[in-house]
Parts: sequence; C-alpha cells; structure tokens
Amino acid sequence: MVSPCKTLSVYGLSEPSDLCVFQRADAKYPKLAFSLEELRERFSRQLSMEQASTITIHSVEAMKPVTPHMAKMRALLAEQRMVWHKALVGALRESNMILASITPKAVRLSLYPYLCLMDQKDYVDIMIQSLSNLPPSGESLHILAKELGNRVHNKFCIRMKSHNQMVDKLSHIYNEYAELLAKDSKDFDVLPRERWWKLEAEHNSGPSLLGDNTQWPHTVVVELGTYLVDLMVKHMKVNSDILNPANDRKFIPVLYHMYTFRSNKQVGFIKPHPILTQMQQDAMETTLTFDSYVMPMLCPPVPWTSAKFGAYLLTPTKMMRTVVGANQHEILLEKCQDADLHAVLDSLNQLGNAAWRINQPLLDIIISIFNDKGNEKLDIPPPNSEAPKILRYSQQDLATYSSAEKAHLKRELVKAKKKCSEMHSLRMDALYKLSIANHMRDEVFWFPHNMDFRGRTYPCPPYFNHLGSDVTRAVLVFAEGKPLGPGGLKWLKIHLVNLTGLKKRSSLAGRLEYANTIMDDILDSADNPLNGKKWWQNADEPWQALACCMEIANAVRSPDPTHFISHFPVHQDGSCNGLQHYAALGRDVIGATSVNLIPCEVPQDVYSGVAQQVEEFRARDSEKGLKIAQVLEGFISRKVVKQTVMTVVYGVTRYGGRLQIEKRLKEVDDFPKEYVWDASHYLVQQVFSSLKEMFTGTREIQDWLTESARLIAKSGNTVEWVTPLGLPIIQPYHRTRTQMLKGTIQDLSLQITHDSKQKPDTVKQKNAFPPNFIHSLDSTHMMLTALYCYSAGLTFVSVHDCFWTHALTVDTMNKVCREQFVALHSQPILQELSNFLLQKYCSGLSSEVKNTKFLEYRRMLLLLAKVPQTGDFDLQQVKESTYFFS
Repeated sequence: MVSPCKTLSVYGLSEPSDLCVFQRADAKYPKLAFSLEELRERFSRQLSMEQASTITIHSVEAMKPVTPHMAKMRALLAEQRMVWHKALVGALRESNMILASITPKAVRLSLYPYLCLMDQKDYVDIMIQSLSNLPPSGESLHILAKELGNRVHNKFCIRMKSHNQMVDKLSHIYNEYAELLAKDSKDFDVLPRERWWKLEAEHNSGPSLLGDNTQWPHTVVVELGTYLVDLMVKHMKVNSDILNPANDRKFIPVLYHMYTFRSNKQVGFIKPHPILTQMQQDAMETTLTFDSYVMPMLCPPVPWTSAKFGAYLLTPTKMMRTVVGANQHEILLEKCQDADLHAVLDSLNQLGNAAWRINQPLLDIIISIFNDKGNEKLDIPPPNSEAPKILRYSQQDLATYSSAEKAHLKRELVKAKKKCSEMHSLRMDALYKLSIANHMRDEVFWFPHNMDFRGRTYPCPPYFNHLGSDVTRAVLVFAEGKPLGPGGLKWLKIHLVNLTGLKKRSSLAGRLEYANTIMDDILDSADNPLNGKKWWQNADEPWQALACCMEIANAVRSPDPTHFISHFPVHQDGSCNGLQHYAALGRDVIGATSVNLIPCEVPQDVYSGVAQQVEEFRARDSEKGLKIAQVLEGFISRKVVKQTVMTVVYGVTRYGGRLQIEKRLKEVDDFPKEYVWDASHYLVQQVFSSLKEMFTGTREIQDWLTESARLIAKSGNTVEWVTPLGLPIIQPYHRTRTQMLKGTIQDLSLQITHDSKQKPDTVKQKNAFPPNFIHSLDSTHMMLTALYCYSAGLTFVSVHDCFWTHALTVDTMNKVCREQFVALHSQPILQELSNFLLQKYCSGLSSEVKNTKFLEYRRMLLLLAKVPQTGDFDLQQVKESTYFFS
C-alpha cells in the first residue's frame, strides 16, 4: 500500500534505518530491576525449562486435604502410567522394526524417518502427557493427532538445537545481551533488536541460531499423530475391575475409538474409558504438566531481529501466525528488506519486554472461591461435582415409556451431557490459568509477542496472558511500579468507574465525582470482598474492579498518595475503534462526531445513537400499522443493537447480525418469544439502514473495498496490501480441497482451505477485505503508539484497541495515542492503496490477457482507480478529543 520509506518520512524518518530515532529522551535504553547476574540466572532457568520441553507445576486444587481414597487413586494412576509407558515403548520399538522392513512402495514407510528422530521414550512421554489432558467427553481424532504430531515436531527442533552446540552460542550472546537490561551494567543507546543483531554478528562462527525450524507438512504431522494414537488405543490396557478388585482379571482398552456427528458430519473421536475418567477425578492429582511454551518466560524474550527469529530461546516460533497450509505470508516476508520490518519488529519487542508479576492478594481470593464450588456470576466455574447428574435407565424401565417420553428422555440426556462437557471444559480452563498464575506468584515474568497475518499482536503463551478474561487480567500487574504523581489517583478512580460499566455517558469529571461519592463502597470492597457489601460484584468486570478498589484503598491510606508506588495497569479504550478508522479515512464529520473523533463535553455513544435512530424508524413503521414494529415498542435498547453495530465494521453480514440480535432478544424476559425471528429480521434491516445514514463515508469505503476484492479474486488473484509500517499482508482464503489420509484406526478427510495452488475463494476474499484492512490499520496505530510511548519513557501494552499504562503516565499515553492516529491518517491511505492495487493487479499484464478479458480488466482498472471521495472533517481535532480513547 505505502512504501515504507515514504511512510516513515511522514514521521520525520527519511530512511527505514532511521527507526533508531525511536529513542527515549535520555537516549538510554531502560534498565530492569535486576542485576546482570540475576538476569543470567533467569536465562539459565528458562533455558532448562525449554530444553525439557515440558514443565510440571502444582495444581491449585492440591490445596484440598488429601483423603485416603485420593491417595490410593494417585498411587494407582502412577502405577498404571508406568505400565502404559513400558507397553508403549515396546509397541513403538516393534512397530519401527516392522516399518523398517516394509518395501519402499508401502504407504507407511514415509513415517519411519519421523519415528526415529528421538528415543522411543520421548515419543511415549508425549503420548502419556496427551492422555492426561484428554477430557472425559473425548477429543476428535484429527485434533488429538495434530497435537501429538506438533509436540513431536517441537521436541525434535529443541533437541536438535541442544545437540549441535547452538545452545552454547545462544548462551554467550544472551549473557552479553543482558547487559542492555541489567541495572548494574553500562547504559546503551540502541534498541534490543540492534543490540542482538550486533552481538550475533560478532559471534558469527558456529551453528546458526535459527537451527532447523523446517515446518513439517501438515499431512505428515497429522499422519504421525494418528499413528501414535493408534498405538495408544491398541496397547494401553487397564483391568476392568481395577476400582473393585476381583479374581477375574479382564484387561480392556483405556481409550476407544468411536464416531459421533458434528454439524451433520461423522467425526472420529477418541474417548477415555469411564474407568480412567473416574480414577482421574477421584485422584484429584496435585500436578499439571504443560508444554514449556505455555508458560510465561522467566527472562526477557529474545528480541525479534527478523521474521524468523525471536521470542523463545529454543521453542520454534513464527513472527506471523498462519493457518495450516498458508505459506504465502512467509514468502512475502522473505522478500522484504530487513529494514522494511524494523518498526514492526521493534513494536513486538517493546510489547514483549513489559515485565509482569502476580497480584497475590487477589489471586488468593479467586483460588479460595475456585476451591469452594466456584461462582458462575463471578466467572469462576464450579467443579464437575456440581454438574447435572446423568440419569441411567434400564431396558426394563424404558419399556414402560411411550415413544414421546423416550424422545424427551433422549433430549434431556443429550442436554445434560452437553452441559457436563461445557462445565468440564470451563473448569479445566480456569484450573490451568489459576495454576499457572499460582506457580508464577513470586516471579517476575514476560510475555513474548507475535502477530496474525493482519498485524494484530498477541502474547505467545496461550492460556495465561493479559488478553484473557476478567479473572486473568485482574491477577496481572506491572512488575515495575511508578508513583501515582499528582493525577494518578484520579485515573485509578476513573478507571474503576469504567470497569463498572456505569456512567458511560458521563464526562470524566462526572465519573470522578461518582467515584468520590462511593468511596465507602470502594473501601468496603477492598477490606471485605467476600463478607462486606460486595459492591464490586455488580461491575461489568468484577475482578478487575476489585483489584482497582484494593489499589485505591492502599493509595488513599498511604502517607502521601502522590508518592504511592502503583503497579496497576490503567486502560484506555477506543470508542468503537473500527468506525473511528473509517470516519478518519472518509473525513466523515457526522461519523467522526458519533465515535468521538471530535471534541465534545460528554462522550458520544454510537450504540445509543443507532438505537435511537432505529427507534425512530420503528415508530414510523408502527404508525403505518406494521405489526412487528408495534410488538417491538419499548424493547429497542443500546444492548440489543450494540454487538451488531460493533461487528458491522468488521464485516458481519445481515444474516450474522440477525443471529446476534435474536440472541439479545431472547435474553429479554418480557419479549414475546414467538416474535423473536420476525423482530430480529426487522431490526437488522433497521440497524444497517441507520448505519448507512450515520456513516455515509464508511459505507462507500466498505463497498469500494468489497467490490475491489471481488474483482481481484475473480481475476484469479488473492488480495494483497502493505501496511503503513511496511508489513506485507495477503489474504489466505482459497477454495477448499479435500485430502484423504489413510490410517489403520480410520481414514481422515482433511479440509485444506488455504492452499495457494487452489483458486481464491471469491466470497471470503471480498467479505474479509474491509475488516482485515481496518484491522491492519488499528494494529499500525497500536504499533506506532507503542514505539512513541517507548520514546517517551512509558510502560505500554495493548489488547488490540485497548491501551494500558501506569496511572502516572495515562495523560502522556493519551497524547501519544492521538498524535499517532492523526499522523497515520494524515497520509493518503486510500490513494496509496489504490496505487498499490493498480500496480499489483493491472500493470504487467500481457496484451493477450488484456484482449481476451478486456471488459473484466477495464472494470477492475476503473474501480481500483476510483478512490471514494472524502469529506471535510479536520483530523487535527482528534488531538483535542478527550473521549477518542478513554
């Protein structure tokens, strides 16, 4: 879209290499609160954890008293695992001997090399770990096989790096790199990327730090995993009377293969025998085993120096997450000049270098509720013991029921099983997150970051990170503390009110005033969270609200709140951020006003505005006698339309919008259920009409992007563009092809949707282009804000369009955020996109193509050149808009 050199010059950077101007005012890279020796010791611990590939930690459920029965079941499980381990090692050894002797024409021979990469014990360790993580309801064979295959690949990559002296080289470089961050080392005026690159150049002999991270074909990963699952099903046995010992010893499989239906498709499932499930539930084991990459890092991440290298020490990690079969992104990134990606790499490094720690008092409260039957209102899932009981009926009982009664019983059984499965899934998810948090309670840790193909950034550890739920976010605070200063306490109070969901239409002054009037409730919440008035429990984000109450209480009770050291992250959210970007692109005055790009005394609420417009349409239709409009009187609210308004900008269709509204209407107790379908169908039409009136420029831009993508895809191409920071983007949507994998346990049908050899999927290409393009702009804005916040000396992290920093530095972050939004949209973004698309898809075509497809070529040429006209909105007003991000 925009050449990086041209883009960077907008910010006073004449060349991409000039990104080193992103220096702090003191021209020194900030130090951590650790000595060089401490950082090196942390590196050593992280290295050991990654070399082991897995880590075993204590479960928070371990805090319960151990009963004799629990101890018995734990011992029994440990004994059985040893038996299974021995059986699987023998089976794998024997199968390898058979595979080695099979003639080259045999189908399975291709797997033999992949089964000889490590000791048999290493494969079996992975298989036993997968068994422990298998839910009682089972897992699809495809998913389980893919997990097993990927674990083998990761473990092999780590082993290869450990065995070829690469670890020695990595240790030398990291130990020197740590001087950049250590508090007792000299100051540096370079960025982490630059420092690492220089050190790697100085240690250029020996093996490459990249190692051999060759990605195995997806078919190999799945086929390998399927082969291992087959061994598990065949060779893992248990005594059928193990829970009730008897003389008759009959051995049965621990796992069994079955079929079930999902979306009218028959899917192969691997399900644990109820005996194993019962043993695991009764044992309530005190430990959990995870892949090492699941955990936060114990040392600062390796800085991204290229699209292929960064984040973890040994664990293979891509800078850009891609779906299975999509390799176009990697090809584009390889074609990039290193300097073109510097800004993107540096922003990822800044996000990853934010150090965290656990809010221990809050974590203890959450764990106490978790171990006391949970609390669904507070998003703490109850244990499996609270799940609905699944009733069993004998054939004799069923014989007395009518067909209708049997059908009813069957529906109730399916419903109960579904509820049990959902409860187990939620409980295990909470268990994993809380156990990881508890394991890290005394640590300082880091989240390495990477991105999706649109440039949106994510922490690499999947379970526990600040992109998680209210519970997860509440237990995370910055490791570095900063004094509140003169305005910090004000921001803590405003942030608390924001978390409650109250006063959304109030000014900041109004929110602050409200916080001051409820100080008794705030302090009571902090002092007696479970036994007091429990004011915090009614907040939209109750756990973050409680954490904020505690921080405010500690601050106001300190000798001088301005000197109180706060580790608490304060958030500033974009006001329907997607629409903000559209309004800025189109210079749409009405749209800009609706999403707070223009200064106002109080925040404008686009959702309420749409709801009001829809109500006007309804009242008009009601007067004309339209029945559904009359039924809807009094039921049109902000809540009913919010989700649809929020997602229209990201490409939701009328069908998807109708489903969203239908769900909201079903939640309204008084609304007549027989009218839900008609009402949702009517309302989605009105919401789209309202948005078209309110955001004229937005709809024109969306239509131009959609139609451009349709014609590009129809011409046989996928849609590409380049973000203003030089990140190349390609939409990986292609026609689906089916590939059959032969297996002994079952044949697998793989649906490959991202094979670049297939023709583009025109529908997906056109529908996805507008939202993906906007996502690439909001990620660019976030990256620019991250870089300039670093320059200003701030701690900065983000959850997409929600920016976090210390209370002390909220005002500075707000200033930077607005300046970078204006700088970004001061470029002719749509014109540059048009130029890029014309160059990419309309130049260099042969005269034969132009002649044979003249009409299509001319239509695309005219459309891509016809950039939507813009309005009169003055971008500079954003800098003065209090509620742009608030």
